[in-house]
Formats: sequence, structure tokens, C-alpha cells
Amino acid sequence: MNDIAAFLATHSTMIYLLIFAVFLGYELISKVPSVLHTPLMSGANAISGIVLVGSILFLRTADPQDYLSLGLGSLALVMAMINIVGGFAVTNRMLAMFKKKPSS
Repeated sequence: MNDIAAFLATHSTMIYLLIFAVFLGYELISKVPSVLHTPLMSGANAISGIVLVGSILFLRTADPQDYLSLGLGSLALVMAMINIVGGFAVTNRMLAMFKKKPSS
């Protein structure tokens, strides 16, 4: 428990910045018109790809005994993969709506 308190005290600025980024991201995304959701999803996939590469690099350099770092890195990896796969699935469904149906 002392390790968690020391981590929070040491990285308080980064934690406040993360909380601010979450609120700012929510406010920005909620104001986007529905016409722009597909291009926005493509941009989110690119950002998630960067998060995925970063989490892989982070996990490779993390100390095997540091379970907090390994857990957070693994969580980032899983969440980025869910976002990428979901984004591609939604984009594929949206693009399928514009394909011409075969004539009988």
C-alpha cells in the first residue's frame, strides 16, 4: 500500500493530466456530429495503434517484479486492441452500407 501512495505522490501531475485529458476527450467527442463519426473512428484507430506500440515497448522494458507497471501496460494493450478491432468492424459496416446490392 505504501508503494501505491508513493507512486501517486510522485506522479500526481501526470494523474491530473490524465484525468483532464479524459474529461476533455469526452467533451470533444460528445459534440461531434454523426456525419463525422466514421472519419473520427479512423483517426482513433491510428491513435490506438500508437498506444498499442507504446504498450508493447513499455511491457518489454518493465521490471518483471513490478506488477503495477505490468498490469497497467497489459491493460493498455488490451484496451487498445479492443478499440482497434471495434473501430475496424464499425468502419467496415459503415462502408458496406454504401456498396451497391447485386441485382437479381
